[in-house]
Amino acid sequence: TAPVADTVLGYMLAFARRGPWMDAAMKRGEWEKIPGKTLSECTLGIIGIGNIGKAVARRAKAFGMKVLGTDIVEVDHVFVSETGIQMTDLYSLLSESDFVSVNCDLNPTSQHLINSKTLAQMKSSAILINTARGPIVDEMSLVAALQSGQVGGAALDVFEHEPLPLDSPLLKMDNVMLAPHNS
Repeated sequence: TAPVADTVLGYMLAFARRGPWMDAAMKRGEWEKIPGKTLSECTLGIIGIGNIGKAVARRAKAFGMKVLGTDIVEVDHVFVSETGIQMTDLYSLLSESDFVSVNCDLNPTSQHLINSKTLAQMKSSAILINTARGPIVDEMSLVAALQSGQVGGAALDVFEHEPLPLDSPLLKMDNVMLAPHNS
């Protein structure tokens, strides 16, 4: 639980503060300040409020983030009170979040839960983070949304097909961070 939750926060910090992009620019000899934002300015939407989703929510609250959550099962009211997480429906979560963290189980209701229809609900600046299971995200729909600017970026630790095929368009995208199912 802890390593996965830490990974989600690491991805959010990387995108918010633009660290990897500034590092790459510096290594190309460019002295360029890339604007970032603080996590306390951002809203995090968590899909799946199990052990990992709860750990992510607690970490995000420590950074002062507004946290939204959705789950197909009722979430313990003590946790909701303790963290201030706002439980909502999937479409509200997607449309209001700057970061969307997928932390649900892979099951018949979550297969391709993130698809062209749900991606269209997201802000054009939003970042999708998947540390759960690859098939929850329809990768071809995600690629199309990233290429068109419909979604701002993605951080993926899991994929529909693992290892990620070498011809995957994700490998050539500057607005994507990838890891080999490592969190």
